[in-house]
Amino acid sequence: MAAPTGPTVRRMQLGWELKRLREKAGLTLTESTDGLPFSTSKLHRVERALTGLQSAADLRALLTRYGVFDEEDQEFLVEIQRDSLKRGWWSQYRRNMPSGMDLFVGLESGAHTIRGWQPNVVYGLLQTERYSREMLLAAKPVEETTTEFVERTIDLRMDRKKAITRSDNPLELWVILCEAALRRTVGSSDVMLEQYEEIARIAKADNVTVQVLPFDMATYRSSTDFALMEFDRPLPTVVQNDGVGESNVTDRDTIVWAFSRKFDTLRAGALAPSETPNFLSRLSREM
Repeated sequence: MAAPTGPTVRRMQLGWELKRLREKAGLTLTESTDGLPFSTSKLHRVERALTGLQSAADLRALLTRYGVFDEEDQEFLVEIQRDSLKRGWWSQYRRNMPSGMDLFVGLESGAHTIRGWQPNVVYGLLQTERYSREMLLAAKPVEETTTEFVERTIDLRMDRKKAITRSDNPLELWVILCEAALRRTVGSSDVMLEQYEEIARIAKADNVTVQVLPFDMATYRSSTDFALMEFDRPLPTVVQNDGVGESNVTDRDTIVWAFSRKFDTLRAGALAPSETPNFLSRLSREM
């Protein structure tokens, strides 16, 4: 069965299909929007799934311009357009999300596979509530965030974790953690011990793989975290990585390929997944 498809993934599906049809028709963005009640920049954002196309009539006009006259074909895309405008479960947290985060969470929620690397902190979908809170509280006076922001961000993170255990085709998650992410004390030793237990518990699931890249492994390391998200065909794989104050998401082939190579190299250099429980046990004893 396919992974649950939320409005963000439907928006991505619509944008991908509109771009394909436009290129098949041999039209530029400017030619596509000439005389239509929306701008070239609007269509560009729709194609990139950054915004929705609000009007079904506008969509039909665009499809006619692309040479799609069959009523059944048009209605199929109109249905996708309607789904793309629905509110996702994460919309209640949008006010507290940094720029680009709502797009990332929507895609994460609809992905069937995620491959992630985290060099500095425990990967978000593996974090405990206490770990998340201590990390956010430590940054609170520096980033001048509110208590509401901290609590809502924790709630969002805990809700995002439900993708791993959902009954209908749970998310397939493969995470590689640098040893630094595990040794960096967040909160207290008690918080870290609980966090190690949580990672070991989650890693027992058939749909989850966790590897550790130790300090003493002489291999490639990416200095920045990233996540590769895969969806049902024909949707492309997308890559997310954190910028300054925002979450960047792209499906550009060259960038996706580059990050896929990074992940494969990190995976090859890390300890085998079967070694993760032993590594976490050793860290717990040292703690």
